[in-house]
Amino acid sequence: MGVIENVSEHGLEGLDHNIVTAPLEKLVNWSRARSSWPASFGLACCAIEMMATGGSHYDIARLGMEVFRASPRQADVMIVAGRVSQKMAPVLRQIYDQMMEPKWVISMGVCASSGGMFNNYAIVQGVDQVVPVDVYAPGCPPGPETLLHAITTLHANIENGELLRRRKTSGVGANITIEQRDGQGEPQLMTIGRQR
Repeated sequence: MGVIENVSEHGLEGLDHNIVTAPLEKLVNWSRARSSWPASFGLACCAIEMMATGGSHYDIARLGMEVFRASPRQADVMIVAGRVSQKMAPVLRQIYDQMMEPKWVISMGVCASSGGMFNNYAIVQGVDQVVPVDVYAPGCPPGPETLLHAITTLHANIENGELLRRRKTSGVGANITIEQRDGQGEPQLMTIGRQR
């Protein structure tokens, strides 16, 4: 089988690794990480934090993600921001299926990750039941700093090629959980009245 037929059939994996093609694969993964376009899929209050991340103060244009795509056919990163209802789950899956390959998913907030405080029949108890999740961003809601940390974590894993290898062998996402970066922590007790 010739090199052309092998590449057309198997893509980049069809190239034998040598001094020329190994850096080519690294360049392709670097390009994928730096030009990922998110699909806008905001469902609840986390979507406001996602919109704030897209603003000029946080400047995600430096990560190549300044354009939230309205069409799933132009996007390769889905940021699920907020709780997913049972009625919205088939729509979420349809949009995920329409996205171009390779594609990745960030679950933003505890409601998307585990159902959050909505432990009832109407809310999906974890978006990983609908789509394979690569990075979980914790918080209620996670701030822009946490979402930026999730994006840079995703980019690092896209760049090293681990996500594509894992998705090909197991069919699931990377399931990486990051720490919260926006200063939210344990709730503080408020005292009412005069402080002494």
